[in-house]
Amino acid sequence: MHFAQYYLDCLSQASYLIGDKTTGRAVLVDPRRDIDDYLHDAEAAGLRIELVIETHIHADFLSGHLEIARATGATIAFGEAAETGFPVRRLRDGERLSLGADDGQGVTLTVLATPGHTLESICLVLREHPDDDVPFGVLTGDTLFVGDVGRPDLLSAAGHTPQDMAARLHRSLHTKLLTLPDATRVFPAHGAGSACGRSLSSETSSTIGDQRRFNYALQPMPVDDFIRLVTAGQPATPGYFAHDAALNRDGHPLLEPGPPPALTLDEALAARDRQGAVLLDCRPLAAYTRAHLTGSLHTSLDTRFAEYAGSVVTPGTPIVLLTDPGTEQEARLRLARIGYDHVLGHLPDPAAVLDRTPALSSSSRRIRYEELGLGEARLAGEAEAEGARTGGAEPAGARPAPALSTASVPADIQLIDVRNPAEYEAGALPGARNLPLAGLPHHIAELDPSRPVVLYCRSGNRSVIAAALLEASGFAEVCDVIGGYEAVGAGTQ
Repeated sequence: MHFAQYYLDCLSQASYLIGDKTTGRAVLVDPRRDIDDYLHDAEAAGLRIELVIETHIHADFLSGHLEIARATGATIAFGEAAETGFPVRRLRDGERLSLGADDGQGVTLTVLATPGHTLESICLVLREHPDDDVPFGVLTGDTLFVGDVGRPDLLSAAGHTPQDMAARLHRSLHTKLLTLPDATRVFPAHGAGSACGRSLSSETSSTIGDQRRFNYALQPMPVDDFIRLVTAGQPATPGYFAHDAALNRDGHPLLEPGPPPALTLDEALAARDRQGAVLLDCRPLAAYTRAHLTGSLHTSLDTRFAEYAGSVVTPGTPIVLLTDPGTEQEARLRLARIGYDHVLGHLPDPAAVLDRTPALSSSSRRIRYEELGLGEARLAGEAEAEGARTGGAEPAGARPAPALSTASVPADIQLIDVRNPAEYEAGALPGARNLPLAGLPHHIAELDPSRPVVLYCRSGNRSVIAAALLEASGFAEVCDVIGGYEAVGAGTQ
């Protein structure tokens, strides 16, 4: 048997190539949109991909089923409950898919219908030989993760309550997956960092037995307790999720590789002013905070770039990339993985452009707490050393940031915590309002642009992204807390 897991760190996403070496027949499960690795490995192993299976209609990335079908002629398959805008093979609960010869021997996958995360969710039980008592493993999609289970609230907008979906998820887990032998390996579709669950492990595989013992959601409890547990504290849903789910369900344009064209500064600004393009600065945080084009948004390629971009950029918006030389193709590809294809071009070497046109640039305004951050805060244009942030000179004309303390927040300050709800509930700065980054664009109208805004997150990355969004939205007094809650939170407990 050929079995390969492909784990994409930047989206915490896993896909799988499974083949029978005797017959050369193979299936690909939950592929991403850029498919060259799968095609290369299948060819090297002497496999032909006959079927591409989606464990469910994904919302957090744009799947590659259409690209694989075009490249290989493979049939696209979903669970029987899936409703799609293109022809698919519908996989029934209990159906067996053999990759072996006509005698029925060889690698076999058994379909389990496991609604809960979505209605059409399925899992695939993999056996190297059809009569093996202990399966090689089970591909659990977004039904069961290492350390967590799939969130049941993504279909709320479609009329299915999180409580109803959680009850379905409980049945799927206990009547399907937990009936498998403890030694069965668990191969989920996501790992730590994914917004498809609350507390996923960084491990990319486990066993049914270990999950039965250690997964908080699989411990013995009444169904009502399970429902309350898995519907509380879920991460905010990034704005692009509904967009991707629709494209994965209805069809999407095929990925067209290639770097974005280079633009001059005048062309980039014209795209912004005439076409409504977003200027998306993809450079590391230190470079962005030191100097950036006024009104540009920010999310660095060394973070969860696509997810954060999809949280602050509305789907379908034209994008101009501001990238360090040589990184423009990576930025375009990672945006394409979430279906953001409308990249007009890139501005090469923004740092050099900003040096030549300082009147168009600004530096981020940051605040820092001395010692544990419980004394006075100050507004600073920051020059950041590698791996450590230090205060720099105050930007010309900037007013000093007001003092913050654990006792109270001054009445004119809007202190915003952009972490996820579970992080906020575990501890927050006094007087802070929780507006997670993923949902911030929908709550900007609730903030007063005439009053100063102070933002913080866990470590200081998401707060810079949020600050850029507010600045681009016309907020004049915005700063973020250097080091975030990690730097100052301990002293507030």
